[in-house]
Amino acid sequence: MLALLALVAWSLASPIGSSPDDDYHLASIWCANSANTAACEPGPKADERYVPEAVHRAPYCYNFKSGVSAACQSSYFSLDPSKKVLTDRGSFTGSYPPVYYATMSLFVGDNILLSVIVMRIVNSALFVALTTALFLLLPRIRRPTLIWSWLVTTVPLGLFLLASNNPSAWSIIGIGSLWIALLGYFETAGRRRIGLGAIVTIATIMAAGARADSAVYAVISIAVVFVLTFRRTRSFYLAAILPIGLAIMSGIFYLTSGQSSVASTGLNTPGAAPASLSTILLYNLENVQQLWVGAFGVWQLGWVDTPMPWIVIFGAVGAILVVVFSGLAKVSRRKLTSVGIVGLVLWLLPLYVLQQGRSMVGEAVQPRYLLPLIILFVGLALLPVGHWFVRFSRLQLILIAVAVIVAQSVALHENMRRYITGIDVGGLNLNRNIEWWWPIQISPMTVWIVGSLAFAGATIILIREISRASATPATAPHAIPPSTTALTD
Repeated sequence: MLALLALVAWSLASPIGSSPDDDYHLASIWCANSANTAACEPGPKADERYVPEAVHRAPYCYNFKSGVSAACQSSYFSLDPSKKVLTDRGSFTGSYPPVYYATMSLFVGDNILLSVIVMRIVNSALFVALTTALFLLLPRIRRPTLIWSWLVTTVPLGLFLLASNNPSAWSIIGIGSLWIALLGYFETAGRRRIGLGAIVTIATIMAAGARADSAVYAVISIAVVFVLTFRRTRSFYLAAILPIGLAIMSGIFYLTSGQSSVASTGLNTPGAAPASLSTILLYNLENVQQLWVGAFGVWQLGWVDTPMPWIVIFGAVGAILVVVFSGLAKVSRRKLTSVGIVGLVLWLLPLYVLQQGRSMVGEAVQPRYLLPLIILFVGLALLPVGHWFVRFSRLQLILIAVAVIVAQSVALHENMRRYITGIDVGGLNLNRNIEWWWPIQISPMTVWIVGSLAFAGATIILIREISRASATPATAPHAIPPSTTALTD
């Protein structure tokens, strides 16, 4: 409940249209339900639609203008759903997989603001529900990996996207849940296996049904779990039928999505300065790491127009480095191979896409595209090996908790400040000089305080819980699932 409350605070922290390309994604959602003709009407061309003015124009008066608050929206468009404009900004001809848009379209109503908030809260609730189910179903030794992999990878960009209208929310939820659910699926039997298999299926559909690149990530996730768990037994081959089927489904989502053209054309950046391919390659080789740390405050939030203070960057990057290096203190051939595969993809995939589009780091490819893979990488690095698993001292746990709690609180405050007044106005009190806020009785400061305390409470409870799980005697054979010993291979 605390985790959900923290995400609801992030849902309220920014106005309609605040996540990247929201004009595109909101229009796609409004037009995903062909039965709802009042929400979206056909345009003169196949790739055009008439959508509510607010859906199309929501971010245009403030995006890329950090000093401009969202108050400009009141004079820029009408919230009347019947007032429509023509747009070609949307997945009207299958550019994106259809599942995310079709699901979110179920929450489209006459009240545009309420529809947007409900969708954000639904995404937040899906994340909390899947993670809770995983915690209950996974073998005890897998629970610390589950919690650490989420805790140190979601501040601040992950929280912003999880509580947004962006399909990247499902990409993050799907890939972050898929791999560890599949690992548990191979390590359990009976009802637990059935439950984990259901989560694997749901997570794969969410990821592959939201973005084409996530369909590729789903296949990679399944492949690395095969590396970790493969055994030449009949029971393994039978259990492998489900993930193989899901991998094929993911491939179909990818091939039938217009986004798949990125593999051959890259992501072109209009107006980019011309440079030789060798110059671009050298620059990208030396700077692709910026995309890895970009999700932790180095890149700005929103439409890349909401800067984060260095206390956020220091806390978020510091926490993830400490946890990952601790996890890599012990490796096996299988663990090292899986970590190496994902690490190589994190390096080569953005290089390939940038090179295809003749773009440099900072253009076209954004950290949010790679965040699902980063969550996968961190989780793999934290896997126990044999009877060894990651342990932290009391002081280390306190320092990690303080780092992420402070980083989250400051990031939430800065994100709210950017839209309430613009970043040209400072100060701790978000209730002072309010220019924009939702039409609700809850004040901005209340949302920030509740969101900060809820995240802090959830973090303390979870760290205490997983530190107890890690205190299980390493010599107790019953604490280790039978197939876990394969990680010593």
